[in-house]
Amino acid sequence: MSKRFTVLSGVVLAMACAAGAGSAEPVAGYLATDEFAVVDIVEPAPRPGDPRYETDREIFRATRALIGTPRWALATSDAKLDTASLLRDFSCAVGVALTKENAPRLARVLDRASTDTARETDEAKAVFKRHRPYTIDEGRICQPREELYDVQAGRVSYDYPSGHTTRGWTYALVLSSLVPDRTQRILERGRAYGDSRFVCGAHNESAVEAGMVSATATMTAVAGKPAYQSDLADVRAELEALRANGTPPPGCAAEAEILNQRVMPHLSPNGGFKGERGAPALQGSD
Repeated sequence: MSKRFTVLSGVVLAMACAAGAGSAEPVAGYLATDEFAVVDIVEPAPRPGDPRYETDREIFRATRALIGTPRWALATSDAKLDTASLLRDFSCAVGVALTKENAPRLARVLDRASTDTARETDEAKAVFKRHRPYTIDEGRICQPREELYDVQAGRVSYDYPSGHTTRGWTYALVLSSLVPDRTQRILERGRAYGDSRFVCGAHNESAVEAGMVSATATMTAVAGKPAYQSDLADVRAELEALRANGTPPPGCAAEAEILNQRVMPHLSPNGGFKGERGAPALQGSD
């Protein structure tokens, strides 16, 4: 059995579970399995001795200070990867409560596109074999470690690129194309969803960046597919009706306050970090 087939089989199973489908029928993407190779586009993963490798380690150690803060709570919530949870996560950015029930066509398009982007990211993981940060430095993470364990391989799953970030950025790209008047907020939420992975400690920051690149490159290929464009036309009508008559999502002011404080640390000599946009540094304790 080829490595590509093995990886693809795992992706199909993972995406079927993430979609929360009630059947075993896999979700087909828009791309043929052999027509695109994002592994040739993303930057190779950092290795020991690379400055990016050491920066990743510093970021992991510094962001453990966020444990117990509202940003840590958001990262914990963002660790949920199923379709229903991601629709909820992007509801404030879109401006209306999104569910699989009130936006079934949207959910289907997002699942199909995510099948393509997840496959490409998993191919890259299998090539780069970068280890997750908590396997290198001691530190608490925001989700159960068994969720990140690859039972079939008998090891912790690989870090680079981040699969969560890939999926979240896929949602951001699709949604911003569908609701262009909310592009700024949608992309900010997509970025924050990726940031949640290094806040969580489940991924290195470089893996988050690579996940965004992987999703962007793959979605550029998907965007040229007539089937995708046809599906988008149907979804636009669905979303227009929902935005006209739907319910505003709760908790958006609190979410906006958290997202306004970007957490990419400006590392200081003592290992601490400062907030951005003039915001105070986020504080917390282990």
